[in-house]
Amino acid sequence: MAEKADYREIINEYKDQIRILKDEVDEMQSKLKEKDSALKRTTQKLENTTEDLDHSNAEIEKLKNDQKTKKT
Repeated sequence: MAEKADYREIINEYKDQIRILKDEVDEMQSKLKEKDSALKRTTQKLENTTEDLDHSNAEIEKLKNDQKTKKT
């Protein structure tokens, strides 16, 4: 009988460990989703900033060219 009790205790301990591991996996997946969302937002901001920079650089070049043609 003692062996059965030991096995039950071991099984219950394993079940607890599995539950804890599942909780940890769920928590890690949740954090991963949060980081993925943050990365997507940051990437979008970078793309928008790059577009703004390109537009601004083009505008500067246009103004430089306009200024050169007015001088000549």
